[in-house]
Amino acid sequence: MSRKKSADPELAQKLSRRNMLGVAAGATAAAVLGASATPAAAQGKGNGHGHGHGQPVLPPGRLGIQLYSLRDKVSTIGFAKVFEELERFGYDEVEFAGYTQGSAGAITLPQLKRLARNHGLKGIGSHVNYYDDNNPNAYSFAQNLTKVLDDAQELGLDHIGTASGPWRYGSTVDGWKRAAADFNAYGAAAKRRGMKFYQHNHAEEFSFASDQPNVRLYDVLLAETDPSLVYLEMDIYWAFAEQFRFSKTPEGKPAPFDPLRYVLKQPHRYPLFHVKDGIEDIAARDGYRMVDVGDGDIDYQRFISAVNKTRGGRRDHHWQVEHDQPVDSLLFAKKSSAHLHSLRERR
Repeated sequence: MSRKKSADPELAQKLSRRNMLGVAAGATAAAVLGASATPAAAQGKGNGHGHGHGQPVLPPGRLGIQLYSLRDKVSTIGFAKVFEELERFGYDEVEFAGYTQGSAGAITLPQLKRLARNHGLKGIGSHVNYYDDNNPNAYSFAQNLTKVLDDAQELGLDHIGTASGPWRYGSTVDGWKRAAADFNAYGAAAKRRGMKFYQHNHAEEFSFASDQPNVRLYDVLLAETDPSLVYLEMDIYWAFAEQFRFSKTPEGKPAPFDPLRYVLKQPHRYPLFHVKDGIEDIAARDGYRMVDVGDGDIDYQRFISAVNKTRGGRRDHHWQVEHDQPVDSLLFAKKSSAHLHSLRERR
């Protein structure tokens, strides 16, 4: 998206400076992309299968799952049995979406941490609400930051984040600047405890500011948050879906973007990724229909390989599979692990 005519010169300057920070780290990987920004499926049909005898695309010890995908099982059979299955499927990490297990009974944080460890699983992160300004007792960053960080620290998490969008103060540029200031504060508090604060995108973060229709809101978030305090967890499916929805400004001007290019410009800002898949369907609102990982059109062989080629790429990034509404959540977990473990680098 062109920013030459931005109504916010200070924002444009920050964007330029922040983008330059990642150039050296991402230059090698960027070379694999060519000159154009095109959708993932157009880059590599065939579900991203890279089977063969080369190096595995998936770095060892870096496969996780967002437990929201298994919420039906966690709430009925409990964490212990779910973790047992995840260990059997070859997972290394889990990302929490709450610390309770419904009818399976009460569980303490030390018990939960021990259960994960006993099954070879590391708690890599957790999703907590950003805010609930109508409830001072809400379990959220804005209302109870100390408690949120205490719990994350007790679980031994390296990352603590939110899947809430930065909409607390509206959809204007200034509103997102205020939200970014909140995130910087949470990031500083997390950093003091040895953790990284992160934000996970959904559908609308790639839309445009209501008061400046040529400014993509995700760019405001990147520009206004401190890279040493605020990190991103790209949900790759939603990023590609929004590539379909928001490739033009509200005024109809072309505004193409490539999710992978965002990562390669500043790879150090993306320690975590959500890996979910979709079948292209231009009749659907988002341009995709969500399916199990490996059954769709998003080329994960290409995407993960490119990230691997950044400085520290195979060491510094973690891949969490997810499906919002799986038909069979344990089967989804099994299939996703098998697919991602099967991918090999192209020669």
